[in-house]
Amino acid sequence: MQILITGGAGFIGSHVADELLRHGHRVRALDNLSPQVHGPGSGRPHYLNEDVRERLAVRLALAGVDAVYHFASAVGVGQSMYEIDHYTSVNNGGTAVLLQELIERPVERLIVASSMSLYGEGLYRTAGGAIREGRERSLEELKRGEWELRDEDHEALVPLPTPEWKSPSLSSIYALSKFDQERMCLMIGRAYGIATIALRFFNVFGTRQALSNPYTGVLAIFASRLLNNNAPLIFEDGLQRRDFVSVHDVARACRLALDVPGAAGQAFNIGSGHAYTIREVAGLLGAILGRPTEPDVCGKYRVGDTRHCFADITRAVEVLGYEPSIALEDGLVELAAWLQDQAAVDRVAQASRELASRGLTV
Repeated sequence: MQILITGGAGFIGSHVADELLRHGHRVRALDNLSPQVHGPGSGRPHYLNEDVRERLAVRLALAGVDAVYHFASAVGVGQSMYEIDHYTSVNNGGTAVLLQELIERPVERLIVASSMSLYGEGLYRTAGGAIREGRERSLEELKRGEWELRDEDHEALVPLPTPEWKSPSLSSIYALSKFDQERMCLMIGRAYGIATIALRFFNVFGTRQALSNPYTGVLAIFASRLLNNNAPLIFEDGLQRRDFVSVHDVARACRLALDVPGAAGQAFNIGSGHAYTIREVAGLLGAILGRPTEPDVCGKYRVGDTRHCFADITRAVEVLGYEPSIALEDGLVELAAWLQDQAAVDRVAQASRELASRGLTV
């Protein structure tokens, strides 16, 4: 097949391109090479320039295409809360431009990159065994440093793997925009007979991450800090739990979504199926890099963050045949080897000051 990947020069998009090429497909990438992701003044990446908001560029890119992976997005929970026009323009507006063109030039399959962020808090169990969707924590609780969610009797709720049926809880402009991208694609796909699949990525890590972008994946941010001999900065108490999944497993899931007939019209969690604390992964990465550094646990809350959310991948396993195969430790060893030849500008302190100046940290 001839396949278009919007955002195809980026972290996940480039790995998906490699996976598709290995399986005999032809790939075309549409990417604006955003300086925040690729670095200022960067040229064409070696693993490979246009913007998904430019209708003519999208129209030309779609010529002769059989399937589309829509990965082009502005990424960053905290930044989305003060660059609202940019995030909605790129994520919502860019998706609208693509879908408008797909109405005139329909493809066999559309696969859109969604996000775990749309869940907000994950799924929980009460002390009495009842299953409950997590609620948004109050500002008063956060100011007191009461990080864990509790029931009416003040008993701590037990976090559970989050399935796709959990209701969205949109706590940032980024989360809202990803939910919009997902719903717009599934809606138009159903209306115009385009088999459409939404893949809800959890915390993806691996080579080619944007190390100098302080709003990207947490492991890339930790790597940037460690490479500059700074301690990883962790909000709250560092015991919040997340699902970290290798970009190679994600790329395989994306390829599977191209081939499975029964996947159309559905959303799938793509994660590892395991939960780790943020403090745990910071320590593991530091040890593997040979820079065991005690993290800077700041005890502050960042607007848009959630306490616990990790993936229930049952639907992806049963429908897509997805089986994550790369353990966190093995993936971090590969990442550490790649990091040896990388330069990273540590902009975490700058980003933290920006959030604090706008009242977005507590």
